Amino acid sequence: MPAKRYMTYAAMAFVVFYVIREPGAPARSVGSAAGGLASAADSLTALVTTLA
Repeated sequence: MPAKRYMTYAAMAFVVFYVIREPGAPARSVGSAAGGLASAADSLTALVTTLA
C-alpha cells in the first residue's frame, strides 16, 4: 500500500510543479473546458426553450 501512496504524492507534486512552471497551458485548458460547458448549457437552454 505505501507504494500506491507514494505514487499519488509524486503525481500531485508533478502537477503542482507543472502548474507553477508553465501556468499558461493549464489556464488555457481550464478556459477551454469552461467554454465547452457554457456551450453545452446554451444548447440545453435552447432545447428546453424549443420544447416549451
